Amino acid sequence: MRKLEILTTTELLSYIQQAKAQASQGQIVERIPQLAVANSNWFAVHICCVSGESISAGDTACIFPLMSAIKPFSLLYLLEYLGSETVFSWVGVEPSLDAFNSVEQLVADGGHPRNPMINSGAITLADKLPGNNARDRTQKFCQWLNQIAGCQLKLDEVTLASVRSAGSQTNRDITRYLADAGYVNNPVITLDTYEQICCLAGTVTDLARLGKLLAGASELISAKHRQIVNALMLTCGLYEASFQYAVQIGLPMKSGISGTLLAVVPGEGAIACYSPPLDSTGNPVGAIALVESLSQHLQLSIFTS
Repeated sequence: MRKLEILTTTELLSYIQQAKAQASQGQIVERIPQLAVANSNWFAVHICCVSGESISAGDTACIFPLMSAIKPFSLLYLLEYLGSETVFSWVGVEPSLDAFNSVEQLVADGGHPRNPMINSGAITLADKLPGNNARDRTQKFCQWLNQIAGCQLKLDEVTLASVRSAGSQTNRDITRYLADAGYVNNPVITLDTYEQICCLAGTVTDLARLGKLLAGASELISAKHRQIVNALMLTCGLYEASFQYAVQIGLPMKSGISGTLLAVVPGEGAIACYSPPLDSTGNPVGAIALVESLSQHLQLSIFTS
């Protein structure tokens, strides 16, 4: 039996209680008004195994925007459509030592995005999504994800309006710099696309089903592309803290500022969490505490012999 499948609901609930205590040390993001009204006590987890087994607990009915947790999947989408050689002519694979929205890092790198898991890289890839305009691109991408993963993502119009009203000057600066460096063709459509795909929303079950695409062999996804996405999640998915968690947890992971966390357990399944309070890096405190406990208890690290 696979390691994830031996976890009981009672054990999971116990780990959630411990993780919720840790979550109280975090802060809910304030710069996007719709995210700022989230309840700091919300906590949901869904574990989806490649065998078809699943286990969930907590506030699993909560619907939330995936925010940056969508980034591995825009990368996967373009890898599937265009191939790795084309995609990596636009973005690099190097970890960033600065914040996920660092303009300084982009300037220092001459406008070349370090990797697809930070804003500059994801904005660059948003420019390349197939479609005539931002809405068309988002719909095509969303339909593809729902079809291949069996999830039910939808554009969260309320959060999108909130993102637009808050207006990120940093992301505008990043997009303009990318355009000046020749990596983005249409800055207005590109930034609109990026904001829309980050506002694709669902439950922890939807997120776990996406993660399952990256966990095991599938006729729908190239094994090579799955490997690439997992590798970049491990080295870049938690921003400048990625190295630390590669050592502590040892799983490909991606976070989002709404409180999302996706952890992929290759060959086993995926763990999707939602817990709004974040640490100073922008990663969800409680969700990471839960995945760390599960990784240690079940010996899930990819480096476990």
